[in-house]
Amino acid sequence: MPDAALELRPVMPPVRKMDYKVGKKLGHRARIGAVVLASDETMEFEFRTVLNSLDDGVALYHARIENSPEITPETLRAMEGKIAGTARLLLPQSPMDVVAYGCTSASVAIGPERVSELLLEAEPTAKVTNPATAAVEALRAMGVHRLAILTPYQESVNVFFGEFFADQGFEIAAFGSFLEDNDGAVAAIDPASVSEAVIELGRDPNVDGVFVACTSTRLLEMAAETERKLGKPVTSSNHAIIWHSLRLGGIDDIMPQFGKLYTL
Repeated sequence: MPDAALELRPVMPPVRKMDYKVGKKLGHRARIGAVVLASDETMEFEFRTVLNSLDDGVALYHARIENSPEITPETLRAMEGKIAGTARLLLPQSPMDVVAYGCTSASVAIGPERVSELLLEAEPTAKVTNPATAAVEALRAMGVHRLAILTPYQESVNVFFGEFFADQGFEIAAFGSFLEDNDGAVAAIDPASVSEAVIELGRDPNVDGVFVACTSTRLLEMAAETERKLGKPVTSSNHAIIWHSLRLGGIDDIMPQFGKLYTL
């Protein structure tokens, strides 16, 4: 007896092989991989804000690393064993040109050199960065020596954060914090509030420039305006790591709409 389901199946025409041309792949200028915290709500948005201002050819790929939304020295260091494994999830069939680890305070807690080692375990041919290293490169490029730091962190994190920048040769001239310990709360801080805090700290005559910590903190969209109001260079974790990733990837496009750093 014939199968009723087979009798109802439509007759398929022969499958035609279609011609195609091979074009430029996404990321033909640069492929950037970002290891983003599971709790981060800001980094990808600010990355894409900049990349959308470029011509085609720079592609962003990301993988999320498991983390606690509570920001303490212990939870930050707990990510060390997960960095390489997460980075291996970045487009495994195609090497990255640049890989960026997206946590400023964990980069300081674990150590930027160790973070680089872990990223290179996963992507041995890539150039690598993290927000702490990128911030140092950005501040030096802009000629900042006497630094104001704005963080969202509690004091237990602020202490080793200030020590890191002092060890890099910066004079810490001013330090401010929103004193939050939850990543979601940090992401909800209005960029205008961040800008106002930057200007308040930066007005100190002993300050050459201001750095805003944490990839959850939003500033990129207001960085150029904040610089104009303050009259001094400004950068943030995302602002710096995006710039550094682009420059490491050979992307030298000038984008003054994002502030002084993006003209260098």
